[in-house]
Amino acid sequence: MADDSEFSFNGPDTLRGAVIMLLIGLLATGYGAYDYVQQSEALTNAEEVTAELTTKGVDTDTGGSSSGVDYRPTVRFTYEYDGTSYTSTNVFPTTISPTYDTESEARSVLDGYETGDTVTAYVPPSDPDNAYLKHQSSNAPLLVVGIGLFFVIGGGVSTLKRY
Repeated sequence: MADDSEFSFNGPDTLRGAVIMLLIGLLATGYGAYDYVQQSEALTNAEEVTAELTTKGVDTDTGGSSSGVDYRPTVRFTYEYDGTSYTSTNVFPTTISPTYDTESEARSVLDGYETGDTVTAYVPPSDPDNAYLKHQSSNAPLLVVGIGLFFVIGGGVSTLKRY
């Protein structure tokens, strides 16, 4: 009889599956780390501009949360930077947007913003196409890093079990 207090990991049954799991983990970890660095740079170097909020709302995404549905605040705003007009849909300075378990949580992120309002947006000078509204960090990239590391460890353990 197996000891119930001992941790056991049953990963992929083949070396190919273990290597694929390892590669997926490395890609996710790398992408999450890259997005975190980009977010940090955007927060450090951003310049404030005046923008017009053209739409705001909440999108739903099935899967991922315990309730089966995730909610994501959405926006679209226009702004000028260095004499050029831009449109952006970024709430936060990350590519990996945070999601929320309830629609009211997602809506609360955009409290104080109304369609047609003139708002402050933040423009990273190195990437003026990607202005954002909320000058705050998100932990979403770190969550992706954590999931990626789980896959790396799982794939690595499965690979080592084969030898």
